[in-house]
Amino acid sequence: MDSPDIHAVIFDMDGVLIDSEPLWQRVEFETMTALGLPITYEDTLQTTGLRIDQLVEYWYKRYPWPDYHDITNGLKTYKGKENNQAVAQRIVNQAIIAINHDAKPMQGVIEALDNCQSQGLKIGLASSSPSIMIEAVLTKLNIKHYFEVTKSAEHLAHGKPHPEVYLNCATDLGISPHHCLAIEDSFNGLIAARAANMQTIAIPALDQQHLSKWQVAHQQLANLHELADYLRKKNRKK
Repeated sequence: MDSPDIHAVIFDMDGVLIDSEPLWQRVEFETMTALGLPITYEDTLQTTGLRIDQLVEYWYKRYPWPDYHDITNGLKTYKGKENNQAVAQRIVNQAIIAINHDAKPMQGVIEALDNCQSQGLKIGLASSSPSIMIEAVLTKLNIKHYFEVTKSAEHLAHGKPHPEVYLNCATDLGISPHHCLAIEDSFNGLIAARAANMQTIAIPALDQQHLSKWQVAHQQLANLHELADYLRKKNRKK
């Protein structure tokens, strides 16, 4: 049985549109080890695709740290609930700096967006990153004009792997989730899109493309250059 027609393409952002996952990992690793956590750089892969507050909570539950001392803010000390919020904000701030300086678009981004437009598909974005980060990335890549809807999970009750951010994006696009194609690089994001009953493409990082977990996706691609051919084949089945 053929899958439903595609009327909209919803992109994840980090690792799909911009090569920011290594920067997030670096900032996460530097922050957590500075707090005394005994984690490795590879351990940060466990939190790929999570919302920033979920990421911080993930590590805090495993290695609770004492009060956070922010030396960039007049040696201010954060306690209790503000503790983890301050750590999360520190990671976001450092990630934005890193992205503005170092991040580059992923392979085939403009080609993919142009192709979606030429086929009359609606284009959305559903990201775990906060809105300030989405704005920074879309501005840096000069691609904001392609997106009819951009959604962040930052203020939702649940972030990815919960499907809410994808469902909200589909609703605002006016397209049934069954007719949406979600493009993800993380397993948490892929689970979110599948839970939203969307068609899915996984484009994992090069060193993870061999992993069997990506079989959860309807299709795995090496990069966005391959999206145009995939969409053409889908359209031939209409």
